[in-house]
Amino acid sequence: MIMNNQKTYFLLSLIFMTSLFFSCSGLKKGQTTNQSTVVENRAQEEFRAAWVASVANINWPSKPGLSTEQQQKEAIVMLDFLKKNKFNAVIFQVRPQADALYDSKLEPWSYYLTGKQGQAPNPYYDPLTFWVKEAHDRGLELHVWLNPYRAHHISGGKLEDVSIVNKMPESVVKLKEGYWWFDPSKKTTQDHSTAVVMDLVKRYDIDGVHFDDYFYPYESYNGGEDFPDGDSWNDYQSKGGKMSRGDWRRESVNKFIKNLYTEIKKEKKHVKFGLSPFGIWRPGYPSSIEGLDQYDKLYADARLWLNEGWLDYFAPQLYWPIGQIPQSYPVLLSWWQSENLKARHLWPGISVGRAGKNARGADAVENEIMISRAITPKSPGVIHWSISGPMKNDSVLQRLTTNTYKKEALVPASSWLKGKQLAKPVITQKEINGKYHLEWTPASKESSFKTIVYTKYGGKWNYTVWGSKYNAVNLEKSTAAGQLEQVEIAFIDRSGYESERSVIKF
Repeated sequence: MIMNNQKTYFLLSLIFMTSLFFSCSGLKKGQTTNQSTVVENRAQEEFRAAWVASVANINWPSKPGLSTEQQQKEAIVMLDFLKKNKFNAVIFQVRPQADALYDSKLEPWSYYLTGKQGQAPNPYYDPLTFWVKEAHDRGLELHVWLNPYRAHHISGGKLEDVSIVNKMPESVVKLKEGYWWFDPSKKTTQDHSTAVVMDLVKRYDIDGVHFDDYFYPYESYNGGEDFPDGDSWNDYQSKGGKMSRGDWRRESVNKFIKNLYTEIKKEKKHVKFGLSPFGIWRPGYPSSIEGLDQYDKLYADARLWLNEGWLDYFAPQLYWPIGQIPQSYPVLLSWWQSENLKARHLWPGISVGRAGKNARGADAVENEIMISRAITPKSPGVIHWSISGPMKNDSVLQRLTTNTYKKEALVPASSWLKGKQLAKPVITQKEINGKYHLEWTPASKESSFKTIVYTKYGGKWNYTVWGSKYNAVNLEKSTAAGQLEQVEIAFIDRSGYESERSVIKF
């Protein structure tokens, strides 16, 4: 991220962060969103996620037509990277253009997998099943990312017979730049997109459903002209509709979002619904902000969705520098927090890829993460656009691993999704090769896929987070810090809450 003015950047960073951190210092020692205990004996909580984009083969797979083995190897590299560098979630794009990176009876196999829409991977495998298992093995949440209205992307190959454009011609329109788009006002559109999401929620062990900023398309997708929904609009008016065209469009999206949130919670309460809209609601909100009016151009009333709590986490795309006054990152994040009336998670999207590959770029990323911690101290977190950013920016990655993300973190708990507390782990203990071997019976995957192990050596506590692949640890009897004194082990439920801990003293 290149700042317009170096002095402005550092001055705003210093003043803003200092004031915010002091204002938040009233938290009592040991306070947390899921339990109260001594501060040195609990894990840090912070959402640390990265987007993995499949559209145009931005991130994965790197190109269409890779073998199954090559696709899986690329996925493992990314998931290993996230685990190693102490991220705890991945936002995986499974529906880039009304096609599927999973086995679906509703939409065809994605062009971005095989180079031909409708053609399954060979040898066959289900990429989403693979990604979910490998993410959970590593203790990472996996959120499926969908575009609810994009029917065909200009990079998505030719229109095959199996394309939704050909299967649902009454529901789509062609834009001047070559895209095909669902008409959001059509009931067939809303029903189909809802069915796609609910199919994923029902059949896969996912942790979240995620939409980005594409609702009604940007005008540039249609040569700068208005969205071509004249037939739908005329039909609405002929039936006595009284809303303005803008309100009618927004209401179509609002109805879809509200209903989908309700349907997800009916099926699986723990599956989080996340929305990542354009970072500005309207110019002038707050007064210093300038830029695109998503309310009037994308017909996305993102403030309403946040105000009403029709989501579990809100991730406005705040890809601007701290000191860029018309689109200032801290000013916008503070405004969105003031609109967070239902106290949902507010985890902004930041763009590591736009940061310079030097110390100044690393400063920018670190400061934005720290500002998030200050503005939302009870539930901090950010989402990185995209995974290639930290993977390819050594300066930023070095800063994350040695400082900002030095310790592991749990995904902040969602109090409105809390269920029955999990039973504590049942532990067996023995010695193997001079080490303590502790083994536990795993919790059911429906209720938990993470286990946290707290260890106390020489009076100092530490912890590690283990995914579903693991049900045992080998612990040294002593380290440079001192003798092993105590171990506490707990399951983490799907809403982020710890079970009662099993305690072993030595």
